[in-house]
Amino acid sequence: MSMHFDTPTDAEDAYYDAVDEADLEKMMAVWEDSPESTCLLPMRPMQSGTQAIRELWQPMLDPKMRLNITINHLQWIEQGDIAIHLLEELVTLSETGERQPPIYAVNIYRRGEAGWKLLTHVNSPAPPPPGMVPPHQ
Repeated sequence: MSMHFDTPTDAEDAYYDAVDEADLEKMMAVWEDSPESTCLLPMRPMQSGTQAIRELWQPMLDPKMRLNITINHLQWIEQGDIAIHLLEELVTLSETGERQPPIYAVNIYRRGEAGWKLLTHVNSPAPPPPGMVPPHQ
């Protein structure tokens, strides 16, 4: 499946739509087909290259385990052919309605001949709310 994205936001919308729809092919169409493409998810080793990213996401996009992700944009940086989006992801398990703790994400997009594509996705758990963690001594 080949898709052209005119803006980094178009690519980002397609990425999160693919997660919500549990559509691996749609998700992979967002990624830049490059050995430089990288994905780093919590508690998992970093994966580089589209095949490794596909293998990472395949079990997570099982239709039985549907995820619903709402995003809040924190900051966008766009410079030439690179765009960096900093987000907060709010994940709900569709089957149970269970809401997961917030996650911070960084998505890096690069513009090439095929339009804007996702080059890097990194996420990490957000810090707990104030008062939930004792102050450093």
